[in-house]
Amino acid sequence: MRKDKVLLVEDDSTLSFIVQDALTREGFDVVCASNGESGLRAFKASEPDIIVADVMMPKMDGFEMVRLIRLTAPSVPVLFLTARTALDDVVKGFELGANDYIRKPFQILELVVRIKALLKRNSQGATESTKLTICDSSLDFASQRLVIGDESIELSHIEAVIIDELFRHRNEVVEARTLMYRIWHNDDYNNLNRLHGFIYKIRKYLSKSTALELLNVRGIGYKLAVT
Repeated sequence: MRKDKVLLVEDDSTLSFIVQDALTREGFDVVCASNGESGLRAFKASEPDIIVADVMMPKMDGFEMVRLIRLTAPSVPVLFLTARTALDDVVKGFELGANDYIRKPFQILELVVRIKALLKRNSQGATESTKLTICDSSLDFASQRLVIGDESIELSHIEAVIIDELFRHRNEVVEARTLMYRIWHNDDYNNLNRLHGFIYKIRKYLSKSTALELLNVRGIGYKLAVT
């Protein structure tokens, strides 16, 4: 039986050894790299099922490595290990295509649980279409691209997640907390303001459609109305 393959990119050799040992004992096939450049090469050579990467590394940081990986592999799950606690850094990671993050120091059990959850979610998502069309608009979630009429719009990962949720629940109210949990895995009040910013940009994109209108549902969330 094929084991799920984890690409672990971590410049702290002691932590890398501990995590590799724990994941191997959990039944994963683990490939290790010590910086973003070697991580990029290891990704191309090993084709992992999930990437677990530090953010701050020499030669190439985790953000840049994931940005480059996302150009050719938009759907492989990414979990960042980070000592950074600033919300802006967390948001940047998600915008680049990360699926989850865990702050250092962390418990190995928590890391294992997060990895298994991401792999399960990714396998379930693979059975669903990543391309959705409503009237004159279509979303290709895998390539993070929205097409409205003759115009093609390149999306950030977070924008693609929000539009995917709205498209799948057209003419229904999507709660703001639902979107925040899907993006950031919590409904922290600070994230609500950031969500409003993304909604503002998405509303501008959708204003180009002759059939779609993104409505605010005060105190609850948003509704993608098909006219």
